[in-house]
Amino acid sequence: MIKDVLIKHGFRFNKKYGQNFITDGNLLESIVADSGVTKDDLVLEIGAGAGTLTEKIAEKAGKVISYEIDENLRPVLAETLAGAENVDVRFADFMKEKVSDLKKEFENCVVIANLPYYITTPVIMRLLENGLGKSITVMVQKEVADRLISPPSNKDYGSITVKVNLLGYAKITRTVSRYMFYPVPNVDSAIVKIERQEKYRGKDPDLTDEIVKRAFLMRRKTLVNNLTDYGSKEELAAYLQEAGIGANVRGETLSAEDFVRLSDVIKEKKR
Repeated sequence: MIKDVLIKHGFRFNKKYGQNFITDGNLLESIVADSGVTKDDLVLEIGAGAGTLTEKIAEKAGKVISYEIDENLRPVLAETLAGAENVDVRFADFMKEKVSDLKKEFENCVVIANLPYYITTPVIMRLLENGLGKSITVMVQKEVADRLISPPSNKDYGSITVKVNLLGYAKITRTVSRYMFYPVPNVDSAIVKIERQEKYRGKDPDLTDEIVKRAFLMRRKTLVNNLTDYGSKEELAAYLQEAGIGANVRGETLSAEDFVRLSDVIKEKKR
């Protein structure tokens, strides 16, 4: 039992790292199966934790490089991963690693992780925006999973939904009870798989991203009122019409493709 290993090494959970370790063996195997990883793949794991997931990944992958921020887990991982010769555990903060170095190593890897809730969104966006991983299979808080896969005009739909849709395809592969973790968190979780795809993001992808961000700053405002930096209300209404979008819509009603069309129109008009 992983609980016994943690007690044996005197490990104390650190709240700032959001540590909740998976205890159910069937769930661990399901996460790995959902990722589709094979012996031909390099796997990037973010958050080795107690090594329970790492060990299962190592059984199916060619090599696993796992980041872990908590140095106090060294003796725990030394025991749980003792027989896993294809695992390289790096005690470092993944979010502080240089993107240029990460791209050299992880551009075509498979990402698998049980992500701490407090860094879920930053990690996913860092991976997607920098082209890290051909696929990303992560355990996340259920409400975050709902946001990642939400359709437009839904209460869960937001800027991160659009950004994910601009860079890949996301789906929930299964929901997970909170009671499959130690210690037990306050919420249920879900496994989300994102297949990274090269999509058309507009003539100016940075402009598309900025328009998406501004569109959701004030959800009750119409798109015209949220995008006033790009023209007068009359101009913006004309841009929306040219992009095939109604003049009085709010950002949460637009698909990723709608945002790309609008971005292209604004880019052309502002040349």
